[in-house]
Formats: sequence, structure tokens, C-alpha cells
Amino acid sequence: MAAAAAANEDGSPEKTKQGGFKTMPFILANEICDRFATAGFNANLITYLTQELHLPLVEASNLLTNFNGTAAFTPVLGAILADSFAGRFWTIAGGGALYQLGMLGLVLSALAPALRPAPCGAGATVAPPPSCQRANGGQLAMLYMSLLLTALGSGGIRPCVVAFGADQFGLRGRRPGGEQKWSYFNLYFFSMGLAVLLALTVVVYIQENVGWGWGFGIPAIGMFVSVLSFVVGYPLYVKVKPEGSPFKRLLQVVVAAFKKRKEAVPEDAGILYHNKELDAPIAADGRLLHTDQLRFLDRAAVLATGDLADSGEPDLWRVATVHRVEELKSIVRMLPLWAASITLIAAASHNFTFAIQQARTMDRHLTPRFQIPPATMIIFTTLTMLVSLALYDRVFVPVARRYTGRRSGITYFQRMGAGFAVSVLGVLAGALVERKRRGVAAEHGLADSPGAVVPISVFWLVPQYALHGVSDALSTVGHMEFLYDQSPESMRSTAAALFWIAGSLGNYLGTVLVTVVQSATKGEWLQDNINKGRLDYYYWLVTFLMVLNLVYYIVCFHFYTLKTFEVDTANDAQRQQDGGEGQRGQQQAELSTSQVGASRNGGGTFSDGDKLTENS
Repeated sequence: MAAAAAANEDGSPEKTKQGGFKTMPFILANEICDRFATAGFNANLITYLTQELHLPLVEASNLLTNFNGTAAFTPVLGAILADSFAGRFWTIAGGGALYQLGMLGLVLSALAPALRPAPCGAGATVAPPPSCQRANGGQLAMLYMSLLLTALGSGGIRPCVVAFGADQFGLRGRRPGGEQKWSYFNLYFFSMGLAVLLALTVVVYIQENVGWGWGFGIPAIGMFVSVLSFVVGYPLYVKVKPEGSPFKRLLQVVVAAFKKRKEAVPEDAGILYHNKELDAPIAADGRLLHTDQLRFLDRAAVLATGDLADSGEPDLWRVATVHRVEELKSIVRMLPLWAASITLIAAASHNFTFAIQQARTMDRHLTPRFQIPPATMIIFTTLTMLVSLALYDRVFVPVARRYTGRRSGITYFQRMGAGFAVSVLGVLAGALVERKRRGVAAEHGLADSPGAVVPISVFWLVPQYALHGVSDALSTVGHMEFLYDQSPESMRSTAAALFWIAGSLGNYLGTVLVTVVQSATKGEWLQDNINKGRLDYYYWLVTFLMVLNLVYYIVCFHFYTLKTFEVDTANDAQRQQDGGEGQRGQQQAELSTSQVGASRNGGGTFSDGDKLTENS
């Protein structure tokens, strides 16, 4: 359990030897190498499977789909492990070790002749010719085991690194440097963008032109260094102690509420069951205060005969404290806003795939002898995201802080909403460019020539790629901030896992969207020959869906209630407004806080937010 930072006589926080930005090189190195390795071998793994292991294209594609689906859900396992008993540090260290073993397996399969089939010769391009000997069962088993280890390792790293890093800056600003917590999220995603950019250029080039041994070996070496450096930083870290499975506590609340489904919920929330000592290990920030939403769950906190033993110990399958009920309420309240990101990812999941097909038909020449590979256009999204993150943190936040008074400049709710709005413009730009590209193709009589180069520059696509980069810098970072800050304190690793699950579900939902469009239009919109198809219509449809999603997000935000929590202080009570609520949400939080806090022995009350005020 993380203790609050010590305070000087004047109330200012006392400097500590643990936590702060000095821990960032150790923490970010681990996740950077994870992203570097994943992007490095994922971006070109289809080529390795078809040209080195000689798998048919469809089989190789299905293998990658299954692997990506597994890797997207393993963060749930890592989050449960970290929040239940292992803790974030050991989960990250163990995940890094598993990832290292998986990468070594891939290196070994690329170097050892016995672990891959004999070369085909010069005939293989996209898929191996029938005469090629495909990988046998033992060779594929080595590949599957290596990929499984990397997926499990990534599941240990991804859900924990963000929360573990934010832990180093303290909770609610009580640790020195806590006001820099939101800058950490920008730094995190900026570092990830650099890793992806490096992987998409250097690693892919080495794989194509030097060899797969070095192509897999360089990320493996990077992972070894990152695990070593992360463990070396052990003495510097703030380590939050896990306090049992949060999922068990949530289930206990549900069971207790169901058993008391016929009980009346009292109007006075102060008579519901409270147990400060019981909740202390899972409430270092402070106990969550009662809210009026989802009142049917309050039945779990109604004391009845038989709920307490003679010793006073509660039967947690019959009664739950208000804090534990509010933990479940917090998760339930987060889900609608979380779901908005799923829809966003679903709507945009195939933009880059179709945009690459657009780029393939356009003039990609930089010089008479050199032309840009179609997939390289994605770099404009990554570069724009990196620039946007830097400008946001160093320019926009200081300016916005003068007007809003918030340390983070604007709230993460506003940041997410801005990202959703910019993503609409990105798809809209794609629709307009495709309409122009298709018109040029028809004007030059190329509608029936899918392999011909349409005389229009590929740089017409840059605006849509750039807008998606700006959207990522806003919505993606804001989404992670929201999940970390509004989740129950004991479930922050699980909340980070929700971030990755949103991406996974969004991609699966995107597949459903394309399938439905293909069926409804009888294949007329999305054709292999995009010069004859109506890809622009698809983009217009996606634009409409994203506008609906933006409206849905605004409605969900309007009804969202911030979590409020209480901390007993020796002297003055403090109230902290965190996150970025609207005026209505802020008033609700303050009303709930003042009513319940007054009945809790004058303890300080907190509502997640940025602005710090004192009770008079």
C-alpha cells in the first residue's frame, strides 16, 4: 500500500527518495522495447511467414489474426495478476522475461536451418509457389510457442507500465511532482510513437535487406537491456502493494445486492455500512463516498441480521462497505465513455488499409528513380502524433492553464472529445481525396485499369494521415488518463487493460462493419479495383457513424458522475477536484462530498480533479 508522502511543518510535501521523473528511464525503456519489438516483427511478419516458412497467404493471415487477438486480451490476465497478488513491478519484470524468451525463440527459428524449411529460390513473392516445401509441424510449433510467449509477456507489461509509471508521481498530487502526472502520460505516448517510428523504418529495412536473424535479434537485444535496466531501478520505485483480487470484491458486492434485492434502500446514506479499517488496505487515496446513481447496488451495504459475526467481522458475501459498492459503481459508470473509444477504433480500423490501397494507385515518385512504398505513408500519422504531443505539453497546456487554472490545461474529457472531433475530419478528408482520385482516374480512362498509376500525387493523402495523428495525440492519451484516474485505486492495472481491450474489440467490430457494408452493397462499394468501387461512399458512411459517436460521447459525459473519496486529515479538511468535469458534475460531486463528509468525523473529502481548495 502506498503511503502518502511525508509533510513538513508548513504542510508542504517533504522530498522523498523514491518516485519522480528519475524513474522514467527505467520504466519507459521496458515499454519502448516492447512496442519497438512488437512493431518491428509484426509489421513484416506476414513476409516472414510466406517467404521464409512458405505458408499460404490465407493461412499466414489467419495465424496473424489469431496471434493479434490473443495478444490483445493477455493484458487482462496481467492486470488480474498485478492487482490481485503479484504487484505491478513483478508483473512487469516477469512479462519482460517471457517476452525475452519469445524473441529468442524467433531469433533461433530465423537462424537455425533445422527450424525453417529449405529456401525456395527466387520465385517467391507474395505467396510461395506450389513447389516450395512449407514449414513442418515441429518448425511451426517453435513459431507458435515463441509467439505465445511474446503475447503473454506483452500482457504482463502493457497493463502495468502506465499505472506503475503514474504511481511514481503519487496520487492526487500528494507526492512531490504529482502535478506532473499528466505530463507523464504525454511522455509515455510520445516514447511509444518514437519506438514505432524506429521499428517501421530501421527494423523493417534490416529484415528486408540484411536478414531475419538481425531483424529479430535487434529487438531481442533491446528487450534484454530493458528488462535489466528496469530491475536495476528497483530501489527507486514507489511500489503499491496489491490487496487481493478486485474482481472477487466486485462479485461479492453483486452477490450481496442480489441476496438483499427485497431490502429497502435507506434515504440517509450515512446509515449504510462503513468500515474504515477493513477498507484501509484498498483505499490509500481515501475511501470512496456514496453517490446516488445505481442505487440498487446500495442494498449490498444495508446491514441485516447475520451480516456480522459476534467478533464484528463482516460476511463479505452478505454485506459490503460503501467504499466497495462505489468501486463497482465507478467501473459501471466508466463503461459507456469507454465504449465510445471502441466505436472510434472500429470506424477507423480500416482507414489505413484502404488508404494504403489508394496510395498504391497514385503517383508516389519523389525522384524519377525513387518512389515511396505505400505502407510508408503511415509514418505521417506517427510523425504528426509525435509533434502534436510535444506541442500539446510544451505550448498548449501552459497557455490553457492561464485561462482554466488547471494544472493539465484542459480536462481529459475535453481532450477525448477534441480527439473524436478531429478523427471525424480525418475520415472526411479521406472521402474528399478519394472522390478526387476516382474522378482523375475516370477522366484519364483508367477505371478498368486497377494496376495503372493515376496521375495524382500521393501527398494528397497526407492531410487525412496527419489528422489521424492529431486525433491519436488527443483521444488516445485522454482515454488512458480517464481510465487511470476514474478507476478504483485498487484496479488501475485492470483499467489499463481496458485500454487494450478497446483496441481489440474496435478492430473486431471494424471487421463486422466492412462485412455488413460489403453484403449490403453487394460488393459495389469495396472492390478490388478501387477505381470502379465507391470507397468514397464508405468513407462518408464512416464519417456519419463517427459524428453519431461524438454525440453519444457528449451525452454520456453529460450524465457522468465523477468518483469522490474521503481522506481523514489531522487538521484542515481538503477538497480536490480532479479530472475535468463539467459544471453540473462538479456541483454534484461537491454536494455529495459535503453531505457525506460532514458525517464522517470532519474528514477531508476529495473528488477526482485538478483544482485544490480548502474547506472553510
